[in-house]
Amino acid sequence: MRRLLFAATMFAPVLCAPVVAQDRETATARIIDEGTNHSQVMPTVQQLTDVIGPRMTNSPAMRRAESWTAAKFAEWGLKNVHKEGFPFGRGWSIERSSVRMVTPRAIQLTAIPIAWTPAAQVSAPVIVAPIRRERDFDKWRGQLKGKIVMISLPGTGDEPGEAPFQRLSGEDIAKLDAFDQPRNDPEAQARRLKRLGFPKALDTFLKAEGAVAYATRSRGDGKLVHGEGSLFERADDPQMPGIEIAAEDYRRLARLAKIGPAPTVEIASDVRFDDSDMNAYNIIAEIPGTDAKAGYVMAGAHLDSWAAADGAADNAAGSAMVMEAARILAATGVRPKRTIRFALWAGEEQGLLGSLAYIDQHLATRGAPGEPRLNGDHAYYGWPNRWPITPKPGYSQLAAYFNIDNGSGKLRGLYAEGNAAVVPIFRDWLAPFDAMGAANVVASRTGGTDHVFLQSIGLPGFQFIQDPLDYDSRIHHTSIDTFDHLKADDMRQGSIVLAGVLLRAANAEKPLPRGPLPTKPVVTDPLAYSVDDD
Repeated sequence: MRRLLFAATMFAPVLCAPVVAQDRETATARIIDEGTNHSQVMPTVQQLTDVIGPRMTNSPAMRRAESWTAAKFAEWGLKNVHKEGFPFGRGWSIERSSVRMVTPRAIQLTAIPIAWTPAAQVSAPVIVAPIRRERDFDKWRGQLKGKIVMISLPGTGDEPGEAPFQRLSGEDIAKLDAFDQPRNDPEAQARRLKRLGFPKALDTFLKAEGAVAYATRSRGDGKLVHGEGSLFERADDPQMPGIEIAAEDYRRLARLAKIGPAPTVEIASDVRFDDSDMNAYNIIAEIPGTDAKAGYVMAGAHLDSWAAADGAADNAAGSAMVMEAARILAATGVRPKRTIRFALWAGEEQGLLGSLAYIDQHLATRGAPGEPRLNGDHAYYGWPNRWPITPKPGYSQLAAYFNIDNGSGKLRGLYAEGNAAVVPIFRDWLAPFDAMGAANVVASRTGGTDHVFLQSIGLPGFQFIQDPLDYDSRIHHTSIDTFDHLKADDMRQGSIVLAGVLLRAANAEKPLPRGPLPTKPVVTDPLAYSVDDD
């Protein structure tokens, strides 16, 4: 009996390995079947866009989106569905808006109120007064009273030099497989933080000079507008109505002002502030794990958007794919070792504030005790440069985080974010999706979205490679970011790939490798002279 038991023990790993592989293959097949034949990703994203619409953080529409997504998670059988609040600021929404040139002839202009600026009912001549920084104020003192101040240079056009719609080739992806050496330039960081005070200073200056409104030029041609703004905290209380005008219309006004007399523009905007709840809310849901000591893996996307359109590619698409991955896994009845947590973040457009709040609450703090809370761009640029990093008890529980926030393009693989040890692991996890085009792993880092602060504290946060389509060329934050530009086949593929990767991460024997806890770096180039670009 002992001899037979010994022999069975010796052969157990050999016998178990095919069973584990078979279980993985069965789970993958069920994920693909559920994600193709029973997909709900497009009805989900259509509800977020056509029905709910633009989801500015703390706006009435965002509140509807918070309630609807939480209810959907619960309907699909996810557990521990809840909201997590964090201090943000004012809600703001556009009820209606009209901007017209009324002299020398009447014409409707393509324009949008700048977010978090007040309503306006004004008709006044324009003045082209380029103001980029505070030292420009002196040039225009005494000249702006009663005027709509055009603070941007008009420019001369930006016709594209390459196709606006792109899918990644193998060569394109290969170029991403490069190590990006980090750089630390404290003087540049200080200059950037100093410039963050400009919007408030501009508002104060224009009000004191008696201007009635200001206008900026859209950064892209094609009659596109964006409407981004930054004065969302209650203490900011902007006084000056602001509008962004399409580049073609802006240049027409500037040309007419150049030859004189200055054209008259009429602004009629009805915008609403909502101070009823200054907290923003992340939406959290889970598929519980079977091993309470194994920690959790996580997927996330930001639910908030800007107001120029419906926030479809940015980022209802990513939110819907995260939700669909949750639905697929719940529908297939998986029982992962680790809990799989799903997050829909708020305040991403104002500085990754939702994911930062999650880190502060659950994972780690940065800086010395008692340092003031940062908000908006001050958090985005300032928080990563606070030292030391102090892990919380939950720091070790997060085994992996995966983010989607680059439109509706097909997932092509994962950025390793400079973590060489995860490359072979990711290639293994993505291998079942090679035929879907999603098996690439590249070394480089990505920035600007909700995995970034996790990376900055040494945790394994990752972003997917995606086909860009026309995301950067004309969709991102613009007035045409609607359902029409989403690609259903790509979004079904993305939901399936995300679900498969999450399940592998949740059932992996070990958590993903992570680097050491970051410490304050030395200056990258201590011999360089600073450039005063203020």
